[in-house]
Amino acid sequence: MKISKPFGNRFYSVAGFSFLFAYLLSFLFEGQVLYSLLDYYGRDGSYYITAAIAAHFAGLFSCGFFVKKPDIARRTILICMGVCLFATIPFFFTPSVLWAVGLIVGGYTSGCAVASWGFFLKLFTPKKERIKVCADLLIFSNIIMIAINVSAIFFSAFIGLCFSILCVVIGFILIWSIDLNRADFSSAKKEVKSNLSINKPLYLLCLFVFVITINSGLMYQVINPAFEHLSELTSWYWALPYIIALIIMRNLPLRAKRSRMLYIGMGMIMAAFIGFMLLKRQAADYLIVDTLMLGACGIFDLFWWSILGEMLDYTKNPARLFGMGLSANVLGVLCGGVLGMIITASELPGAEVAVIALSIVCITLVLFPPLNRLLVLLLKSHAYLTAYSAMPEVRQTEIKNQIKATEKLTIREDEVLQLILLGKHNREIADDLYISENTVKTHIRNILSKYNVSSRVELISKLLKNKGSTAN
Repeated sequence: MKISKPFGNRFYSVAGFSFLFAYLLSFLFEGQVLYSLLDYYGRDGSYYITAAIAAHFAGLFSCGFFVKKPDIARRTILICMGVCLFATIPFFFTPSVLWAVGLIVGGYTSGCAVASWGFFLKLFTPKKERIKVCADLLIFSNIIMIAINVSAIFFSAFIGLCFSILCVVIGFILIWSIDLNRADFSSAKKEVKSNLSINKPLYLLCLFVFVITINSGLMYQVINPAFEHLSELTSWYWALPYIIALIIMRNLPLRAKRSRMLYIGMGMIMAAFIGFMLLKRQAADYLIVDTLMLGACGIFDLFWWSILGEMLDYTKNPARLFGMGLSANVLGVLCGGVLGMIITASELPGAEVAVIALSIVCITLVLFPPLNRLLVLLLKSHAYLTAYSAMPEVRQTEIKNQIKATEKLTIREDEVLQLILLGKHNREIADDLYISENTVKTHIRNILSKYNVSSRVELISKLLKNKGSTAN
């Protein structure tokens, strides 16, 4: 049976990225293979791991500034995977400065590769399928990681290292197989029709992701070491709750409110740290704490991966958006890890660790409702504006007339409103109407007042919410 061209590109993209991600999870990003190698040589891995994570953050964050086209993204991924391959070779030998160099170089280039993959997620996957595609690659990469972890724990750290490198090689071959000359995905290369900035929702999402993932860094540095005597159990069970949570989230109906799942995840994190404080350090205790903690991580990861996937339709540079979004995750882990090292060095009791973690969750609980509301409004506004800009002028006028203002708009206010609904910024409106930006702001304040809303986003939502189906 012949594989269709669109499916072929998508398969190569997702499978190739999954193998790259398995390499990151099993080795470079606080992976069990790296820990096993450090234990084998009796080295303290704190500085090595912190350097690798910091470099990975830098790669994710900066990639979008120089990767701006699909062909450049493909070339970047291939080059970066090749660099990762060579950067891993020094770990077959005794520790030296090359270990630190390899982790820093590999961390940065792998970050660039991950960010560049945002182009492929946008080009090869329809919007409504992205959450399932993200879930599939996270599930698949974690299954591979479990297999590598088992080989490193039960056999040899060097065998695990070989399997990690093999993942890079397989991923390289699969990404190499992507054919950007095929025309079957050309419709996905649509220009962004709305000029409404996606920066604000992206920054809001990054803030939320950063705060909640500080707990992940604490987990790596505080919870995991407390159960290191159970290495045979942790090697295969550690990621199972994460995978199960991904499967549940993947199969939720598209109309389901995933924000409710986030509250469940926050409750699970709170329960995990309380359990860590109250329980002992036996196998059954580990199963409880890890199930709660990693299950919550699965919920959170797929939530913001899916939000980033949705945002991709409203940016011309998926590498920048995808990389910045995921860099917030890595920054949270990095800060949480540093905090965990400080806690470990201070030898704080489990109760105080739990209090710190619960305080972070409480901050997140306060932040999430307004952030979630703004994210939903802003993303819907993009969808509405994209549909609105494609409508005939007569239809646009009908939509504006459906909802009456408390006072009739002036001619100039009506002109400003029309440009707002076309996604224009204040400066663009000022240029189009040959007026100052301050005058534009005055008109906008009057418009908001007459429609009884407090922001431009609420105005767009109020006027166009009944037309959301046209954007699907």
